[in-house]
Parts: sequence; C-alpha cells; structure tokens
Amino acid sequence: MAETFADLIAAEDVLLFVNAAVTSTGQREFRSEADEQRLSLSFLHEYVRVNYRSVYAAALALDINDHNAALIVERLLRTAGEASAGEKRTEGALIAARLAALPPQRVYRIFRALRAAKVNNRRTRAIMRDWLAARPDAGHDAVKYRSGLTTLARHAHLPLGKDELGDFLFRPGKRARYEHAFLDAYRRAHFEQAAIYELPYTVAEGFAAKHGVARAQFLERIAPRMTRLERLRTQRSAGTSAELGAMPLTRLALYVLTLPIDERVARRAELTGALRSAARRSAGPYAGTWGRVAAVLDDSYSASGSSVKRRRPLAVALGCHFLLEALAGPGSYRAHWTSGARDPLLVRPIGPTPLGSRILDALEDAPQRLVIVSDGWDNAPPGLAGEVLRVWRTRLDPDRRTSVVHVNPVYDADVFDVRRLAPSVPTTGIRDAEDLAALVEIAQFAEGRTGAAELQAYLDERTDRFLEGAS
Repeated sequence: MAETFADLIAAEDVLLFVNAAVTSTGQREFRSEADEQRLSLSFLHEYVRVNYRSVYAAALALDINDHNAALIVERLLRTAGEASAGEKRTEGALIAARLAALPPQRVYRIFRALRAAKVNNRRTRAIMRDWLAARPDAGHDAVKYRSGLTTLARHAHLPLGKDELGDFLFRPGKRARYEHAFLDAYRRAHFEQAAIYELPYTVAEGFAAKHGVARAQFLERIAPRMTRLERLRTQRSAGTSAELGAMPLTRLALYVLTLPIDERVARRAELTGALRSAARRSAGPYAGTWGRVAAVLDDSYSASGSSVKRRRPLAVALGCHFLLEALAGPGSYRAHWTSGARDPLLVRPIGPTPLGSRILDALEDAPQRLVIVSDGWDNAPPGLAGEVLRVWRTRLDPDRRTSVVHVNPVYDADVFDVRRLAPSVPTTGIRDAEDLAALVEIAQFAEGRTGAAELQAYLDERTDRFLEGAS
C-alpha cells in the first residue's frame, strides 16, 4: 500500500510540474506578479530536476512552452555531473531535438546563460557546434543575432580563423567587401540606404531610423523581407485570408482580438474562415471524431490577462472554441461563454465568472465530452462550479458517460499549479489552443487513478515519438 501511495505522489509531482511548464512563462499574470511567477517556477524546476531527473528531461518531448524548455536545457547542462552515462545520452538527444525546434534568439540566450555560468564542458560545446552547423545560413545569423553568435563562437571555441565570417564578427572593418550577401549588405547599410532593404526586417529597422527614413516608406519597401507575423504586427489590415489561415491557431486568435469590434464585423467571413482553417489543421486526424462536445469558455474580465500577456487567456479560449468545433464535427458542438456571448468573433473580456451556471447549461444536453477553458476563479457565486461537478460526478453520472476536462491557461504561483475546479475533474495547463487534443490525453493521469508506472510509460512513448520526428 505504501508503494502505491508513493507512486501516486510521484505522478502528482510530475503532473504538477507539467502543468506549470505548459502554462507559466515567468511573466505577470492577472492575479500574480512576475517575481511570484519566477520564484514559484524556479522552485518546481529544482524540485523535479533533483527528484525525477529522467522525467525532467522527458518533459522536453511534451507540449511545454519555450520558456520552460529553455530552462530545462540550461539546468540539465549545468548539472551534467549528476547524470549517469545512459541519462546523458538520452538528455543529449532530447536537448538537440528541442533546440532545433526553439526560436534561434532563445537558443542564443541559453548559450549566453551557460557562458555566464561558466558551463564549458566538452558535451556543451559539442551541442553548441552541432546546433550551429544545422542552421541554414550562418551569415544570416551573424547579421541578425550578431552578439549571440559571437558569444557562441568564443564559448564553443569555433575555428573561424580568418574567413569572412570570423572577420565580420571579430575584426569588423578589415574587409572592403564580403562575398556573403547579408554580410556585405550590412556593411553597405551604414552609408547606403538601398542596402537597408536587403537585410532582415529587425536589422533594417535600426538602419532606417539611423538614416531618417520615413516609417511608411520603410514598411512599404521592406515588406518582401518581412515574415507573415511581422507584417501583421506592423500593418493591422495586412495579410490575405490564405496568409492568416496559415498562422498557428492561438497566434491568429490573438491577432483577431487586437482588432476593433467594427473591423471584426467587416472582416467576419475572412477572419472566421482563417480561424476554421487553422483549427482544422490543428485537429488533424482527430477532426470529427470527438462526438457530441460542449464547451464552457471563460471570457470574464480576468481573461484580459496582464500588461505583458494581453488577452492571452481569452485568445486560448477563442482558439479552443474553433478547435473543439472541428474535433466534434458538424452539428455536434455547443459553446457556452461565461458572459452569455453568442458570437465568438466578437468576444471581449468582461464581467464576473459564473462557471457553475454555464456548466449546468452545458450538461443539460448530456454531451459525450465537456471541456472547460478557464483560469478556475469561479466567483458568481464562488464555489458553485465545484459543487455542480461534484454532484454530477457522484450522483448523476457515476458511470462517467460524460467525460469532463478542465484546461487552464493561467499558472497560479501560490499553489505551484493551475487552479482546479473540483477534485473529481482532471485539470491540465494549456498555453496554445492547438495543443488541446494532446493535453486532454495527458489529463487522464490527473484523476489520481494512475501511478508513476503508467505515466512513465506515456512519457517514454512521447520521447520516442519526439526523437523520431526530430531525426
């Protein structure tokens, strides 16, 4: 009995960490400051790394956010001496695969942190060299991420010698011209305006300001060099329906929520089509397979997020709405917004959070699945949602004909976890709506009916799939 209890405790610890690694980015949330978030998250990382190192590394194969993936990579490399030879091999493969999937600017920040911590063993240098060797264009990185690449080159002892990349990084001004187009455009951009438009947007922007180029003129001419997201950030009405439909679901939902209500109405067909296209792409082979689905979606005032994560919780709820519609199939989905809104495209964060009432509405139709997307702060009245779910599970549906899952986009620093509604309902963290199907899969472990062995088997399977996909 003691062993079973220990297994359950281990599984709970791991799930606690996974929820945090999915949701928290160490930034300010609606109800907690950034310092609280970072302190709480740091404790969890240290606790799981020390007590469950293999599981800590395996989290790199899960749908955790980039912030926590970077923290895991950095801490594993800092404490390589604590790992066995077998653990080092697995960790090395996971680290390499995750670094390849991270944005390059975040990877360079990891390498700078390792250099500051004086982590310079052979394994770390090999990981740095292999990652850089896999980059498509070192010249592009030299221009766009110059300080990061310089740090990496020094720390990993790269044999740049006297080639032009080495001259560009360490001996600027030595060459009259460079063969590499980006390197030479950067050189010429100091005195030639035309060269600005041969550079990546983020680099060209600084040169445009230096030369006093009008903002409108600069944006028009640099447009071919901009990514789709950069165009959307700088020109709110830019982007065709095809471009919008190719964006990730949550990022697209965030973009839609930045638009004024009247513009959303005017572009209804375009925006709705793009959201449904992104949702179908995220649903993949699961589209139309979930049966009758009901959703309770939180658009209360707390869904406005914080100054650094504006409308993020609401964007996750909006993305989940369209994804659940795709997963359920035609005519099998009903949405219940806490505000009572009927038009998902026009939702905005407003009012209290009457989760209990909306859950009652959703359960009236006896759906096969009920998905609740909320930060868990049920306050109209407080506690009603938990009581409704308790009575439903123990009295009205003890055979679990309706599967209920709560996904929470907000990490609660005070409890080292996402806030839960009821012990009888599995709760998992979520950051991006497109990860919903995978997170519902892992939510089964949060019900307390499975132990560490089942969870470890699941993690092993995800690790194998992750490494196969990377290779």
